[in-house]
Amino acid sequence: MKKIIPIKDLRNTNEISKMCKETNEPIHVTKNGYSDLVIMSHSCYKRGLKEMVPVDPITFNDDEFEEQDEALGYIKVSSCNIKGKIGHVKDNAKNIISKIKELSNLNSKIIVFPELVLTSYSCEDMFLSNTLISNVYKGLENILDATKEIDSFIVISSPLLKDNSLYNCAIAIFKGEILGVVPKEITSSKESRYFSTYEGNLDYINIFNKKVPFGNKLLFINKRYLNQKISIGFSKENLDYNANIFCKLNVEEEVENSSEIRKMLETSTSIENKVAVILSSSSYDESSSEVVYSGYNLIVEPDGVLKESSLFDSSSITSDIDLDRIEILRRNKKKKVSSNTIYFSSEINFSSLDRKYEPFPFINREDPLNQARKILLTQAKALERRLRQISCNNVVLGISGGLDSTISLLVCVKAFDLMNLDRKQIHAITLPCFGTTSRTKDNATTLCEKLGVSLSTVNIKEAVTVHLNDINVSLSDRSVTFENAQARERTQVLMDYSNKVNGIVIGTGDLSEIALGWATYNGDHMSNYNVNCSLPKTLIRSMAQYLSDDFVEVKDILLDILDTPVSPELLPPEEGKISQITEDKIGPYELHDFFLYHFIYHNLDVVKVYKLACSTFEIKYTKEVIKNWFVHFIKRFFNNQFKRSCSPDGPKVTKVSLSPRSSFFLPSDASGYDFINKLNEVD
Repeated sequence: MKKIIPIKDLRNTNEISKMCKETNEPIHVTKNGYSDLVIMSHSCYKRGLKEMVPVDPITFNDDEFEEQDEALGYIKVSSCNIKGKIGHVKDNAKNIISKIKELSNLNSKIIVFPELVLTSYSCEDMFLSNTLISNVYKGLENILDATKEIDSFIVISSPLLKDNSLYNCAIAIFKGEILGVVPKEITSSKESRYFSTYEGNLDYINIFNKKVPFGNKLLFINKRYLNQKISIGFSKENLDYNANIFCKLNVEEEVENSSEIRKMLETSTSIENKVAVILSSSSYDESSSEVVYSGYNLIVEPDGVLKESSLFDSSSITSDIDLDRIEILRRNKKKKVSSNTIYFSSEINFSSLDRKYEPFPFINREDPLNQARKILLTQAKALERRLRQISCNNVVLGISGGLDSTISLLVCVKAFDLMNLDRKQIHAITLPCFGTTSRTKDNATTLCEKLGVSLSTVNIKEAVTVHLNDINVSLSDRSVTFENAQARERTQVLMDYSNKVNGIVIGTGDLSEIALGWATYNGDHMSNYNVNCSLPKTLIRSMAQYLSDDFVEVKDILLDILDTPVSPELLPPEEGKISQITEDKIGPYELHDFFLYHFIYHNLDVVKVYKLACSTFEIKYTKEVIKNWFVHFIKRFFNNQFKRSCSPDGPKVTKVSLSPRSSFFLPSDASGYDFINKLNEVD
């Protein structure tokens, strides 16, 4: 029975406060015998907001949020369709329930079905039948009853009646409750025969005697994992500004190239809006008369496609969406207030990662040859532009017989061919010293001769010996002074030789070495133009392998260089073989490039990158080895920023560059201490 008091009693504030809290219901205040005001306790007010009105996140109290689940930023999602029967709502509901249970058992936390899955899209004039609509509500009730204990956010679609108008609706369901309904905003001429369009603001629809939010843009946020922000609907117009997941329900006839176009469009939506898209399309069971549907499903992130189904396949697809990464991409995105926000509370019990990461993220696994050719051409065109800018027709570079200088030489050859310049104006210089082996020296010499470039040899042993004597360093010394004296002497020779031929020195250092600071300051660290500055070592290796077929005259040499251990060759050889193996000293480049890609380029949390590396390289390296080299990477990366702060120009030809002028900004005094501490706390 509702409580009523006259307005004159409002002066008894303490008594009214006590009454409100005890009843925890609204109290009606009358004036002159007529209802005038309603007062209530704060807890009653909050309960009413939660039950009747989507809560504005600006006014939502912090104490309402729940303890956040630890999920490393991942959430498992599924896109699926069913073997539907046209107009057989009961059977379709049964198949939907079966699919939901199957996927929830796989720990999928978002499950998306296609447009009008409950009835099938192809019902046509059956949509005008009261019997079909009556069965829709029975089928929907069966789905709600069957999902009361299922902790997954479910999106289905069916016709629904509101104010005696029929709407094609996307329905958000969680634990047997309908959270919200999004009506289709744009209908085709054929659809308009059955369905109304809705373009109004937020309203409510009565479903099973409950008021449910009804509107074109609804945002669903998980209170236990606030980074899970979901929009649902049929087109980009339904996408809320602040959502990072868009559940898109689709029906589209399958014609030539239509699936490729859909993939392109959804990828574009994902990149443009910094959102993951879960696309579910109608099954081929829908129709065989005028059109054919393919059941094409897709899960895509801004960084690329995660999973797609084969055409005419009714099975589901499931993948782990990286919400961490998406939120990083959205960090500086202009925010707008979501007025229609609905909260739910779903446990994110992340246990294992099904998603697989590429061990070589810089390499295009599908077409490495085409990637190598495009990169080489881009490097060559950049060098051509620089040479034309400074009216220079000669270049100088040191050739060691290693991978980096080999790729730099190929770039020069490509650029000079494009410019119709004589390859003899490429001045390659070998600079043997204490650590040079016959294998690398012979490979460097043969490579230059077969490519038809000018070749000189400047033995720097005597010059380095004199210099070391000048500063009282013994030739038996094996310190960094002994090593760096050679590197700086080589750079001095190259710089002076470039003056002699009126050319510029082409750098050879790659992105991995730049990241690790594996270069002698003002030695191989320096050049006039570094064509390799955004190529990591793993990609350099891939290029050498695949370009060997394009440079047939030096194919055998390229393959032997590829097979040679990476070394600066600054220490004397042992029994004629390289004694100084770079990866023994600083760690495997495949690990460092993985860290570089995910930790520096993608800005992922250090613990997350470590766990990704453990999952990706579990067969090859132990967790202890991975952690050791990750700590080593962080130390070297931060300690060597001062070298990157004064690095030479060079073209950005991959996604990643550490240029201090355009791509990566870090003070030389920055410390990686906190990252290392956090990493060391992980098991």
